[in-house]
Amino acid sequence: MDDRRTQLKNSVSGVLVVDKPIGITSHDVVQIIRNGTRIKRAGHTGTLDPRASGVLVILLGPAVRLSEYVSAEDKRYHAVIQLGKKTDTFDEEGTVTGGTSPEDITAQQFDEALQGFVGEIEQVPPPYSAVKVNGRKAYEMARKGEEVELEPRIIHVHDLELLEWDPPQALVDVHCSSGTYVRSLANDLGEVLGCGAMLAGLRRTKSGKFTLKDAISLRKLTEAFQDGTWYKYLIPAADALGEWPTINLTDEEVDLVRHGHRVKREENIGDMTRAISEQGELVALMQFDSESGEYQPKKVFFS
Repeated sequence: MDDRRTQLKNSVSGVLVVDKPIGITSHDVVQIIRNGTRIKRAGHTGTLDPRASGVLVILLGPAVRLSEYVSAEDKRYHAVIQLGKKTDTFDEEGTVTGGTSPEDITAQQFDEALQGFVGEIEQVPPPYSAVKVNGRKAYEMARKGEEVELEPRIIHVHDLELLEWDPPQALVDVHCSSGTYVRSLANDLGEVLGCGAMLAGLRRTKSGKFTLKDAISLRKLTEAFQDGTWYKYLIPAADALGEWPTINLTDEEVDLVRHGHRVKREENIGDMTRAISEQGELVALMQFDSESGEYQPKKVFFS
């Protein structure tokens, strides 16, 4: 029986989408899942701060090898931005460093300033972040009172929508590229408005293709670990890249790809595709070779 359980654990590959609660780290959630599933190979695809909640995508088993692709996908948030207060962490955790009354700012003025951040922009990460400077994490340096100078990054903000206006707070829907710091967005917005601003609340509503509708609460998932029903919340690994072009493989082609061989297709449906077996399993990620007209396996997910 133990051998069968070990074999089952080793064969599990998929996605758990968790609605992370406020108050715990993303790593804490990963550890809870490792303990609950008894699968050591697990990792999240984009950190949520302890004070943030919402969609946290966890990859299990061989699916962890999808991390570089899933992590790079767009994110969506509901952000509560508070005007009139600026902090050194760009959120409520930090020490207040400035700010003036925002009472003269209208919803129209706020929205006009907000739209100035839509598009491809340069953004400097917060000093209290995990970005490394000469091999050291920025937040470790900041906590020691050291000056932290971070280089700006190019990010893409697809859309910003003012959902609610309740001064001194505003609720904003943020659709952005991976690597965007919503805390920096709030701080920079405060600079433009001249009153200072910080992030007062954050909830991730979408990560890649997964939304809150796909997510299970951590409490409910923990209960499922206890009664052994957690498997029903496991999403197939192939769905993690659900928007990628797909090559459907015959059983014979699965065997070829499994051993690193190429497969021929009449047309190029995408430079990178996912290859799916007749049983719906993710077999490999394939890259198109324009010279030969064949797809070459780049990552194979079972043998």
